[in-house]
Amino acid sequence: MNAGKTIFSQLMDYLPSQEFRRCVDRYNGNHKIQRFSCWDQFLCMAFAQLTYRESLRDIEACLHSAGTKLYHMGIRSRVARNTLANANQVRDWRIYADFAQTLIATARRLYIGDSFGVDLQATTYALDSTMIDLCVSLFPWAKYRKRDRAVKLHTLLDLRGNIPSVVIITHGKVHDVNILHQLAFDVFNRLYSMKVDKSTGVRSDQTITFSGFYSHKDYPDKLRRISFHDVETNKRLVFLTNNFTLSAVTIAQLYRCRWQIELFFRWIKQHLRIKSFYGTSENALKTQIWIAISVYVLVAIVKKRLNLDGSLYRILQILSVTIFEKTPILEALSHVDEMNALDTNRIQLNLFE
Repeated sequence: MNAGKTIFSQLMDYLPSQEFRRCVDRYNGNHKIQRFSCWDQFLCMAFAQLTYRESLRDIEACLHSAGTKLYHMGIRSRVARNTLANANQVRDWRIYADFAQTLIATARRLYIGDSFGVDLQATTYALDSTMIDLCVSLFPWAKYRKRDRAVKLHTLLDLRGNIPSVVIITHGKVHDVNILHQLAFDVFNRLYSMKVDKSTGVRSDQTITFSGFYSHKDYPDKLRRISFHDVETNKRLVFLTNNFTLSAVTIAQLYRCRWQIELFFRWIKQHLRIKSFYGTSENALKTQIWIAISVYVLVAIVKKRLNLDGSLYRILQILSVTIFEKTPILEALSHVDEMNALDTNRIQLNLFE
């Protein structure tokens, strides 16, 4: 029964509270804290993400306006912006990073049977990073260029469900090659070609080696070069891979799926609060990003467990305006499918369809 519980409280019931306590204990998060626990901090920051709050003052004002509803939301302490700011600055961000990884593991199990457009049983990932620009005077620690500051969000995305499996937050100078070694290549020797079915779009399937002195020294092994014609864009694409097991068509489809991570980055920048921050310290910034990721994955988990067909964007829209209501969450979110049917022409990044 959900009688007396707000939509926000019902949503938070899907969080594994015991795992959260383990994460807090691991880093002594509640040591010598009498009021405004790590759980209260997480709930306030999750509320800010779900309702698109712009600042600490905005969070404080909205939660104060809720009055007695705060108790039903699970927040047991008075919320003041200075208290929240201090918590974000001093409480170890790894508490929320570890908790996000717990949610990610749950989400990946739920989406393991989903198709991502390629007929493969194995788990398939895409790796990329996105830049988050910061103010030079407020974030001097986030090294990037002489007159710029930024952090990078390096993400390994599980293409089944578009769940971020690994997220590493670094300053802007850290290149992707430091996260996963990428090859630099130039001229190559073609050893031999495989016969291809050009009706599939594949134009050539060749085995090659590098002919450049340094490139061959760095990577002396064979590679596979696949040329593919994309009929949708009328472009010729060339792919290099060290995978000699999969078919050429499957390799081309996998490279197409790799752009899902670009959609993921665009989506979270548009719909989560990770472009403007409530604190300026490294700890506060990482805390906010990890809680944003937790909220993203939590809504994905709820979508799967409630068997909702609508997009994640629609679900967040409904949650943002019904957060204080005391109706069953399934009843509130059941309108997602109706909204999707009425607005099929709207251009949005629907990652979970």
